[in-house]
Amino acid sequence: MRRISKLTRVAVGVASLGLVATACGGTSSDSGDSDSNDKGVAIAYDVGGKGDQSFNDAAYAGMTKAKDEFGYKTADIEPTEGETDADKEQRLASLAKQGYNPVIGVGFAYGPAMKAVAAKYPKTTFGIVDSVVEGKNVASLVFAEEQASYLAGVAAAKATKTDVVGFVGGVDVPLIHKFEAGYKQGVQDTNSKVKILSQYLTQTAEEGGFSSPDKGKAAAEGQIEKKADVLYAAAGLSGQGVIEAAAKAKVWAIGVDSDQYKQAALAPYKNYILTSALKDVGGAVYALSKSVHDDKPLNGTQTFDLKVNGVGLSESNPEYAKVAGLQDAVNKAKQEIIDGKIKVNTE
Repeated sequence: MRRISKLTRVAVGVASLGLVATACGGTSSDSGDSDSNDKGVAIAYDVGGKGDQSFNDAAYAGMTKAKDEFGYKTADIEPTEGETDADKEQRLASLAKQGYNPVIGVGFAYGPAMKAVAAKYPKTTFGIVDSVVEGKNVASLVFAEEQASYLAGVAAAKATKTDVVGFVGGVDVPLIHKFEAGYKQGVQDTNSKVKILSQYLTQTAEEGGFSSPDKGKAAAEGQIEKKADVLYAAAGLSGQGVIEAAAKAKVWAIGVDSDQYKQAALAPYKNYILTSALKDVGGAVYALSKSVHDDKPLNGTQTFDLKVNGVGLSESNPEYAKVAGLQDAVNKAKQEIIDGKIKVNTE
């Protein structure tokens, strides 16, 4: 029977992790015959890889924090184009065999591979982000993306001057539907007169929906032509194209997963990043790493929501506080979600 547990409070906020822009050491070449060496933490990236200034980079920040605090060795591996579940299985199994513990798959695409590999390496703790996988040695790290997206919708409704806002989803899958649903509800609850334009870049991840800034840029330009002046992207690396298009048109962009206002690669566009819907992937990676270090490994479903600051909305851009009524509206909505007065849609 799967154990459902609340997020351990050792997780820290995304902003406090301080994403590291430099490259890490890569995959260790050490090998072993078992999964019991406890060498350190390893992560296998999702589509887009390291350098997406978002989802994957947040995971890397959490791993770096664990490395610095616990003296861990670390490994991180990029995905390959057109890879299969068998490729993912081989990657996870290799990390476990080398002695890394925990081994974390970043993204729901690792679900089938994680289920297969975790059963073969019972002494290793596995973690998977954005999916629930059954297993006594698996921690499913899931987030209330819809709650952060609701707050992003509130901010968009307060910031728009044209009463038209946009949403760009990377891939048309249930996970991204959560982002869209929360955002739309937040906009409509705040100002029902605001029109919401919505577009998905691709039907599958293999088509590049999470890894193609050019696709994001083209979608954003189309929405801007239709008068959208606030654009929210849940599209991984493709979101950089949305932000670039927004900055060029001098309209607002809303970032996702990490505080994208602070990302070095996005510095040329930061003045147009009003806020970001935060998802503490880094905190989740760190929390799982700490639990293994403390010999109390997490397992079951670990839920990161507004109550435990597992999701949220950034306030780094000074302009955020200058938009009339925005900060008060967001704070009010946040408390009402925590108190259960607002039930946020997930689809």
